[in-house]
Amino acid sequence: MSLKFVVQEHHASRLHYDFRLERDGVLKSWAIPKGPSMSLSDKRLAIAVEDHELKYGDFEGKIPDGEYGAGQVIIWDSGTYEPIKWTDNEIQFVLDGRKLRGAFVLVKLQRSKKGNEWLLIKRKD
Repeated sequence: MSLKFVVQEHHASRLHYDFRLERDGVLKSWAIPKGPSMSLSDKRLAIAVEDHELKYGDFEGKIPDGEYGAGQVIIWDSGTYEPIKWTDNEIQFVLDGRKLRGAFVLVKLQRSKKGNEWLLIKRKD
């Protein structure tokens, strides 16, 4: 079953990339400060944030000053993904986007004091 994913480049108070996976009628979301990588050696910090409505996956534009997340948002990549495994601590999936393609995993950091820190890792296909 193919589901939608999107990565939005977000020029807020700090540049970061919002990584979103469709699940259960919403976009599960993570903020990735350095952005996703296709390198097998990179492990990117991914901070879990609130779910977003599916329609937000198409958003590009400026969030007005004074609003949460104020700043410019552009779609950096989008496409579909196939979920392989989804648990509370690990999400394995295969992306089929313009820039991001192949197997990835999100792994929750068990020793995280905040409880919302994950790593996004590219895996061998």
